[in-house]
Amino acid sequence: MKEAAGEANLTVVAIILIAVVVAVATPLINSLMKNSARRSCCTDAGGVWISAKCTSATGSQDYDENSYNSCVSASIGDRASGE
Repeated sequence: MKEAAGEANLTVVAIILIAVVVAVATPLINSLMKNSARRSCCTDAGGVWISAKCTSATGSQDYDENSYNSCVSASIGDRASGE
């Protein structure tokens, strides 16, 4: 009987550890995905991602800030509404 109780306790500890790992990892993964979406939108709009901002490349006229902003709000906005 003591063996069964020990196995049950071990199962509970394992479930709690898994829950803690998921609780910590979820915000990190979400942040990485949002940052990746912003970088992708920046590149698609003809910009360059520098210091966490989308800017026009030196001497380039291809960057469209409106296109970047609409891409970000569409891609990140869809994920935020699903949370």
